[in-house]
Amino acid sequence: MTTFTSYTLDNAPAASRAKLAEVAQAWGFLPKLHGNLAESPLALNAYDTLFGLVASQSTLTPIEQQVAYQAINVLHACEYCTAGHTYLSRAVKMDEAAIAALRNGTPIPDARLQALRVFAETVVRERGLVGEATTDAFIAAGFNNAQVLEVVTIAATKTISNYTNHLTKTPKEAFMADPTLGWVAPRNRAKAA
Repeated sequence: MTTFTSYTLDNAPAASRAKLAEVAQAWGFLPKLHGNLAESPLALNAYDTLFGLVASQSTLTPIEQQVAYQAINVLHACEYCTAGHTYLSRAVKMDEAAIAALRNGTPIPDARLQALRVFAETVVRERGLVGEATTDAFIAAGFNNAQVLEVVTIAATKTISNYTNHLTKTPKEAFMADPTLGWVAPRNRAKAA
């Protein structure tokens, strides 16, 4: 059985240590996802770069960014990222009804945010082959062509983290024990019961 190491600053591959130190400084702790990504300096740098670009350069608001991230986390059934982005959604003051809707797979009460969620999910589910009507509906909700591609960038970011968490079985962070953050993917609910 293949196992992966969740590296620390002390035992990470040399080529990953500087990036891990940078991440730990920025977050105030070293997320276990990044510790797992450290196995491949390429993967670690790719994920951290994309995540940073979205945060610093996206024209989507911080709440809109979290809607797209969380829609994809839930679609990918990533329990680690769904918990983490629940925390991040609260940090940017997303409405609790929207947070619950994203986690529960129900419509978001805000029509613009729901359009973003549907678009993000469709981009991932259909691998970009969404059709003109889907893109037109996204634009009609008040988004623009650049934001179509920003959603693709968010999808790429989440593909790296969600798939890494599935493949490496990233352990949850201590703060994710908070029952308002934890989330069990539908496919795992029978096992958890």
